[in-house]
Amino acid sequence: MPYRKLLAGLLLDAVGMASYLIPGIGEGFDIVWAPISGFLMTRMYKGSLGKKAGVFAFVEELIPGLDIIPSFTIMWFYTYVFSREKVSSVRIES
Repeated sequence: MPYRKLLAGLLLDAVGMASYLIPGIGEGFDIVWAPISGFLMTRMYKGSLGKKAGVFAFVEELIPGLDIIPSFTIMWFYTYVFSREKVSSVRIES
């Protein structure tokens, strides 16, 4: 399941960066893509962290020049790689 989210995130980041392929029209595409991007981020990642990431994705897509930031991929790495709590065994001695 996590790798499906990574694949979906890579695809969605590519859609967001596609606006660079069409000079002049690309920024208009970002106006449409920004709310979709934010909504999809909140659906992929639940809870308050997903909502924060959704707002970030929305703002990142609206601001010209920031489309290069792969927000879905960054969120996947944050969720599944960097924020994994390491469970350590605690030995209680009497």
